[in-house]
Amino acid sequence: MNTKRRGEKAIELTLTLIAVSSIAILFIITLFIFKEGLPFIIEVGPAKMLGALDWAPTKGKFGLLPMIVGSLLATGGALLLGVPLGLSCAIFLVEFSKPRVRKVLKPAIELLAGIPSVVYGFLGVVFLVPLIRNFLGGPGLSLLAGALILGVMILPTVISISIDALEAVPRSYREGSLALGATTAQTVTHVVIPAARSGIVTAVILGMGRAIGETMAVIMVTGNALDLPGSPLAPIRTLTSNIALELGYASGKHQKALFATGVILFVMIMILNLAATATSRRRAR
Repeated sequence: MNTKRRGEKAIELTLTLIAVSSIAILFIITLFIFKEGLPFIIEVGPAKMLGALDWAPTKGKFGLLPMIVGSLLATGGALLLGVPLGLSCAIFLVEFSKPRVRKVLKPAIELLAGIPSVVYGFLGVVFLVPLIRNFLGGPGLSLLAGALILGVMILPTVISISIDALEAVPRSYREGSLALGATTAQTVTHVVIPAARSGIVTAVILGMGRAIGETMAVIMVTGNALDLPGSPLAPIRTLTSNIALELGYASGKHQKALFATGVILFVMIMILNLAATATSRRRAR
């Protein structure tokens, strides 16, 4: 018994150390980003960075507003496509599909998460961008192309977590609703989805985080223009694209400005996550 107990304690200690190390790594990364970027934000002034339109670090101009707007619009467009489509797919697989169909579709959807983002970007450049240019106008490399690519990329995350949330709803909820005379569709709409709301919100938050943090595919299909987009067909540049495109040759204040961009991106993600969580809790109450 003592040997068995010692083994359990060793496993418990190992898992605790792994969990603590993960938190510590996240803390160190956060501390490093803020250490490098926050002093520069204070030096230049938050208003000048967040409200100015011009980004020319070699000339002392550090306006990030076009990139902030581009990131928010691309993420919002991705959520408009990915969340309804992903939630509908999850509902179909859990509530309406046959077990045989689900055994084929669920692993196939999860495999989409393993496709490198550069492949999504390549497919976007080869197929999506020419379609937009030929049928809708504009250069093709645009906000619309970025939103569509990101919408497809967040589907595996939204679908997988939504499936887990729907499956966690007790079967008695469904049986009680059906016993009262509700149809399957009414049961899903008025019973299952409200009961799984917290898990669905988690899926949306993680999908949003994936969209706003994506880099390579966005660089390839959005055009990377340093202007506020006048329409969905206009090119944009996101915060992540700005960092990836310029960090390789940046130095001095230019490099500090890119670290400051990372700080602003970090804060934006935190604000969006907290807002989504607070909205979910308020509706639940």
